[in-house]
Amino acid sequence: MGVPGRVVKILEEGLALVDFGGIQREVDVSFIPDVKPGDYVVVHAGVAVSRLDPQAAEEALQAWRRLLDEMDRLIEERLSEVESSARS
Repeated sequence: MGVPGRVVKILEEGLALVDFGGIQREVDVSFIPDVKPGDYVVVHAGVAVSRLDPQAAEEALQAWRRLLDEMDRLIEERLSEVESSARS
């Protein structure tokens, strides 16, 4: 599964700094020809595997946000259950 991110800057040939919702990581972009700052890419295991157009990138980012929000909700719900049972 790949994660969408925005290229912030090219560090050197084949290597870029990519932003994932505020977290920036160095990413191998050697498989994406002519990548430039502002491009959106899908990253898997530290390697950019495809380029996304801005609309597709926004849709993918929204899907990730919904997934992460739901995971947070489930974790909070489970923690509340554990805390309640510990008090009983």
